[in-house]
Amino acid sequence: MLVVKVGGSEGIDYAAVCDDVQSLVESGQRMVLVHGGSHLTNEVATALGHPPRFITSPSGYTSRLTDKRTIEIFEMVYCGQMNKSLVEMLQARGVNAIGLSGMDGRLWEGPRKKAVRAIENGRKRVIRDNYTGKVENVNTQLLNTLLDSGYLPVLTPPAISFDGEAINVDGDRASGATAVAMQADTLIILSNVPGVLKNFPDEASLIQNIAVNDIDEVAEQHAEGRMKIKLLGAKEALQGGVQRVILGDARGGSPIMHAVNGQGTVIE
Repeated sequence: MLVVKVGGSEGIDYAAVCDDVQSLVESGQRMVLVHGGSHLTNEVATALGHPPRFITSPSGYTSRLTDKRTIEIFEMVYCGQMNKSLVEMLQARGVNAIGLSGMDGRLWEGPRKKAVRAIENGRKRVIRDNYTGKVENVNTQLLNTLLDSGYLPVLTPPAISFDGEAINVDGDRASGATAVAMQADTLIILSNVPGVLKNFPDEASLIQNIAVNDIDEVAEQHAEGRMKIKLLGAKEALQGGVQRVILGDARGGSPIMHAVNGQGTVIE
């Protein structure tokens, strides 16, 4: 079982990702594809007069401040344009993809955080009316039913709260939770950098291998921006039983195949 997460930043070659998915599915690989959509969401939110806001937690993780209007924009972009564009590209390649959000069938379920702590101008503050959460339950019965019937699940946030509310969840951590629940042996997380860089943004400083016990130290010393939370997702997946996580590059040809062959940052 393979879970692949492809991010939503600028520069990602989604056609190349879909080419690899086609090859893998045709070879009999059982897999789930998860995607983001952050860059397009930022553009759409700005055009709609509701520009994105980001907060940093006391532990140093950066996330999107998600009010109800932001959730609505998420549903437009993530569940709409991004998800259906990927489904269309896969269908054109003969892959019988089915696009679902984490809300559909309660695929991804968890608690909504009623309040989050953030650091602003060096001071701690509590932010309420925030629609974020964490995936705690994965509907593996639904995923396995789809896979057994010959469909490729293409998943995206938002998730659903225990109270039935749409919640923004981190796609990397949701992918990790999915990999654990589906008993995947490998999780691949693709973005617009080649992996963890020792001296960001110098791509020649790629860290090729990380032991699971060293993830926290590497995250503290070398991870910039969203890479820190990708490492957290990798750590959670490995602690849950996934054997290998690869943080790879989705900007060029054969991104999944290169990652499977160990290109990028391999954590095991």
